[in-house]
Amino acid sequence: MPFAPKFTITVKVATDLMRIEAARSAIQHLPITPSVLSSLRETAKLLSTHYSTMIEGNLLTQEQVSTVIEGKQHFPGRERDEKEVLGYYAALEKLEKFVAGRSGVTESQIQTLHALVMAEGRKKVKPTPYRDGQNVIRDGRSRGIIYMPPEAKDVPQLMHEMTTWIARTERTGLPCPIRAAIAHYQFATIHPYYDGNGRTARLLTTLVLHLGGYDLKGLYSLEEYYARNLGAYYEALTIGPSHNYYGGRAKANITKWVEYFCGGVAESFEAVQQRAAEAAGRGANDRSPLLRRLDPRQRKALELFREGVTITSSHVATLFSISERAARNLLSAWVTDGFVVVADPARKTRKYALSNEFQSAVD
Repeated sequence: MPFAPKFTITVKVATDLMRIEAARSAIQHLPITPSVLSSLRETAKLLSTHYSTMIEGNLLTQEQVSTVIEGKQHFPGRERDEKEVLGYYAALEKLEKFVAGRSGVTESQIQTLHALVMAEGRKKVKPTPYRDGQNVIRDGRSRGIIYMPPEAKDVPQLMHEMTTWIARTERTGLPCPIRAAIAHYQFATIHPYYDGNGRTARLLTTLVLHLGGYDLKGLYSLEEYYARNLGAYYEALTIGPSHNYYGGRAKANITKWVEYFCGGVAESFEAVQQRAAEAAGRGANDRSPLLRRLDPRQRKALELFREGVTITSSHVATLFSISERAARNLLSAWVTDGFVVVADPARKTRKYALSNEFQSAVD
């Protein structure tokens, strides 16, 4: 039977979806300079790495996580913790590449993210096959069974159904935050690996949100929301009349989890909105007259010039999810406006540079 989750869009969910959209819209139009944006984005990745691994018992502090990723320091006795944060950070970097590719969520992507999570910092990995036996989640103290996942023989079909559902609902207009919530829940329910399921579920959630246009410039960390109250996180995930997958969890109503998740996205987005507004004010005060002359697309295009001196129509097409032809027309208009200049006139590989007038916006 195809995957068909049961949930209700309650008043709380609807209210939180409106909060999410309001914050998302506000952040998209903030005049954040590329240098400030790059700093905020890196901070968000470090926070995600710290909190997601902390949920699994990692004892490194936020500051220590930063130094480990930068390769500046090692902590004797914490080698396993170091490898965990390196693995999660590498998975976040790979996730960004998946999003840039604009493909839908695939099982291969999920298996690759899991492989990086478990690869102890190695960046060249092969997608991890699903478990070939049963695993049981037990209480750390009493050793009693908390959850009995589906049998290994059923995992491939369940994962296929989940990714198919994600693709199908993307076309039906189901709000992206709800799709991400359900993807997280279902992955945790299937528990397709012996270890690393929680971290991979959180990465999958981020992948669904970013591909759905809810990347928020890469500035937020849902992991921080989960970690602040782990009890609420696990309680929201504990649904159904039995600890056994076949005893009711597979067909349970997951409205409680959807409410928890959408509330977390709203809270995280609003926190980013506040931080980004403050950063925009600090970083753009002396450039605000210059930035006000740019339209929203030109402001966003400044991000490309932070990454390289020149750009092509392909870069612009990817950034705005438009055709190459539309990107060329947009760049031609920008040349006329004096926003960019032609750096290399070759027809097939034409390159554009930021005009001198606007170069200070990315310094």
